[in-house]
Amino acid sequence: MVEPRYEELFALIREELRRSGFEEVIAAGVVLTGGSSKMEGAVELAEEVFHMPVRLGIPQHITGLVDVVSNPIHSTGVGLLLYGRENYVRGRRGEPLGQVKGVLDRMKAWFQGNF
Repeated sequence: MVEPRYEELFALIREELRRSGFEEVIAAGVVLTGGSSKMEGAVELAEEVFHMPVRLGIPQHITGLVDVVSNPIHSTGVGLLLYGRENYVRGRRGEPLGQVKGVLDRMKAWFQGNF
């Protein structure tokens, strides 16, 4: 029951990659993240649909709570935090941030207002 939905989702993603022109650029393969990527057989099905290597994204280059966040469930969130930190550090060195600074400021304000 679940497999056809995964196959449908992967097919939609494949078509969007083709439409956008990025399919030829991702020769290294596809990385699945999030909790649903841990579903048994998801990686194998994705390899079948995409016709390229597929792997689970597991957070790397982190310290503290490693045993908690070293899981594909947290890979998207950890990746976004690392991306934000890198852009923040780059901005502190005087490199242009563009729209990323505005997004980070809004995220910071939201966290301050809600926590």
